[in-house]
Parts: sequence; structure tokens; C-alpha cells
Amino acid sequence: MQGLRSNYSAGLSIIFTRPFVVGDTIRVRGVWGIVEEVRLSHTFLTNEDGEVITIPDKHIVGEIIHNSQADTVLELTVGVAYDSDVDVAISTVRTALSRIEGLSTDRVSQIGIAKFGDSAIEIEARVWVQIRKFHEARFEANYAISGALEKAGIGIPFSQRVVRLVRPRN
Repeated sequence: MQGLRSNYSAGLSIIFTRPFVVGDTIRVRGVWGIVEEVRLSHTFLTNEDGEVITIPDKHIVGEIIHNSQADTVLELTVGVAYDSDVDVAISTVRTALSRIEGLSTDRVSQIGIAKFGDSAIEIEARVWVQIRKFHEARFEANYAISGALEKAGIGIPFSQRVVRLVRPRN
């Protein structure tokens, strides 16, 4: 009975405070999806795979809830050779991503140098994507970026290590 009471109390809290509404994309306790229904004792989410995820409301109230409304952020990283023109590389990534369906046009994409790696300058893109097309958009975006960089003559380097053998002294 205590578990039921906890769920109903949590459900009332969710209904009255409205930290999310039907149609929002939420992530809570490592689970994410689109809110399909909020009931007094449970909240129902769906994900891109068509799974229905049932979360008891007592596991939502008091937790950190990530609510990105209808979209979620997709982060992509690609390394380009150090001798590449970085402005051209960033522009190429931006153009390739502009052609991907499912990306949000309401939110601004962020594209730039993420870091200077051992073998490459790492370009990162943060774009907003409809949750129902998250993986589809990720695969399509990576494919488009790869093809666009190749077409622009920008190399994606392999990781490299310099190994030096030292002979022991006699």
C-alpha cells in the first residue's frame, strides 16, 4: 500500500507542477523518450524504437529531469587533418547538416573546434533533432559529413603514434 500511495502522491505532484507535458522529450534516471501520457500513478514514454516505457511516478518526483521539449541535442565529432583549412571544414560540416531531415530549424546549431587531438583537429557539431528520428538522423548526419569532407578534399586522419625503441646500455 505504501508504494501505491507514493505513486499517487507523486502523480498528483507531476499533474499540478507540470515539469513536463505530453509531447515533451524527457530524460530521467537514465531513461529517455517522448511523454505520451501522464497518469496518477505512472508516466508513459515512447522512444524511436516504438517501445513503451512505463515509469512509476515515485521514480520521477525528486529526481533530476532533463526536459528538452520536442527535440533533443545530437552531438557529433569528426577529426580533420591538421593541414586542413578549418574554416572550409566547418563550413562543409554545416552545409552537410543543413540537408538532414529531422533536424530542428527552431534551434541554432553550434559547430566549431572542440579540441586539438593527437592526430586531428576535432570539429564538433551540436544540433537539435526530433527524438523520433534521433538515431536515423545521427546515422544520416555522419554519412553526409563523411561524404562532404571527402568531396571537399579534407582528410580524416587515422590515429598515429610514434614509437621509439631504446636500446639498453651495456
